[in-house]
Amino acid sequence: MKAYQHMTKEELLTLKKELEAQFEDVKSRKLSLDMSRGKPGADQLALSMGMLDVLNSSSDMKDDAGVDARNYGLVDGLPEAKKLLADMVGTEPENAIVFGNASLSIMFDTISRSMTHGVMGGTPWCKLDEVKFLCPAPGYDRHFSICEYFGIEMIPVEMSEDGPDMDVVEKLVQEDAAIKGIWCVPKYSNPQGYTYSAETVERFARLKPKANDFRIFWDNAYAVHHLYEEKERQDTLPDILSLCKEAGNPDLVYEFVSTSKVTFPGSGLSMMAASEGNRKDILNHMRIQTIGHDKINQLRHIRFLKNMDVLREHMNKQGALTLVKFKVVWDALEEELDGLEIGKWTYPRGGYFISFDSLEGCAKAIVAKAKEAGLTVTPAGATYPYGKDPKDSNIRIAPTYPSVDELALAGRLFILCVKLISIDKILENK
Repeated sequence: MKAYQHMTKEELLTLKKELEAQFEDVKSRKLSLDMSRGKPGADQLALSMGMLDVLNSSSDMKDDAGVDARNYGLVDGLPEAKKLLADMVGTEPENAIVFGNASLSIMFDTISRSMTHGVMGGTPWCKLDEVKFLCPAPGYDRHFSICEYFGIEMIPVEMSEDGPDMDVVEKLVQEDAAIKGIWCVPKYSNPQGYTYSAETVERFARLKPKANDFRIFWDNAYAVHHLYEEKERQDTLPDILSLCKEAGNPDLVYEFVSTSKVTFPGSGLSMMAASEGNRKDILNHMRIQTIGHDKINQLRHIRFLKNMDVLREHMNKQGALTLVKFKVVWDALEEELDGLEIGKWTYPRGGYFISFDSLEGCAKAIVAKAKEAGLTVTPAGATYPYGKDPKDSNIRIAPTYPSVDELALAGRLFILCVKLISIDKILENK
C-alpha cells in the first residue's frame, strides 16, 4: 500500500470520499461496541465456574492448618492463600498479606494511610508542603486517578521496551525528597504490554531516594497472564523483593497482585507483599480497620486453584482464549494499516492491552469518531497523568471483553476512523 504521506492531495480527497461512505454505512447500523476496559470476556469467566462448587453447606470449612474459615482471625490471610498468591509473583509467603477482591483498593488505602499517618513513623504526607509521584507513561489511568484524588503531583517518565527511563528515575529520586513513590506495572505493562528488563528491575532495587519514605508501588497485575503456553514465549521478571533485600533496601517496595483476572474480577483475592518492617507497619493499621478479610473466599480459591501447577493450567486456557482475540486485532491492523505510515502498535506476549500510536494530534479525534459510530475505546490521554498525552497519539485497545465477532467489527471500525482522521491531519499540512 502507498503511504498516505506520499499521496497527492487529489488522491487523499478521493480516498477520503470512499472511506466516508463506508463510515456512514457503519454508522447507520447503530452499533454498540466496547473496547474501553480490560475486562475478561464471558468465555474466560466460564473457566472459573467450577470454583462455585468447591464449597457448600456440607464442606469441611477448615484449611490444612485447621483454621475455621468461617470465623474471625488471621488478619493477614490463610497460610495456603498467602502461599498461592506469593507463588504467583515469585516471592515468599512470609512477605504476603491477603486482602479482599481488588489490589486497587490496597493501593488506594496505602496512599491514604501514608497521607494521614505517614510511612513507618514518618511525617504524614498531608503535613508536607508537596508530595510527588513518578508516573511511567503511557501507564495505568487508575494509578493516576489515585494521585489526582489525593492532590499528589505527577511527574511523567518515558517508557521504553525495557521499562521506565531509569536514568531519569534515579536522578529525580536522588535529588527531590518530595518524590515519595513511583507507579510500576512491571510485567506486560498497561497499556504497552512491555516487561521490565532484568537490568531495570535491578536498578530499581538499588535506588537511593532522598526521601526515607519513598516506595516503589510494584503493581504486578499480569504476573501470570501469558498469551502463549510455550515457556520460551513467556516474559519473566525477577523478584523485586529479594533484590531489594540483597541491595540493602528491604523496605523500598510494595508489591501487589490479585486473582481479579484469574477467577472472577468482583470476587477474587488480592495480596500485598512487602518487607518485615513494612508488613508490621501495615498490619498495625489493618488491625484497627478490620478483624479479617473473607477467608471463605480464600478457602474457595485454595480448593479450586490448589497450587501453581493447577493455576498455570487454568491460565493457559485463558491465554488461548485471549490470544485468539489479540490476533483478530493484530490481523486487522496488519491487513489495513501496514505500509500506510499512519499508526504503529505493540505485540505483547501477555496482559490485556494493545497500545496504538496514531499520527501526532490525532488520538482524541479518532476516539471521538469511533464513538460517533458506536464504538467505545479508552479515552485518548487516559494513559498519561492528568489525561494529557503531549503528542495526542496514544490509544489503549482492550480486546478481551467483546466476542470474536464483535471484535472483528470493532477492529475494522477503529481502523476506518484512524484512516479518516489521518487523512484530515495530512491534508492540513498539504
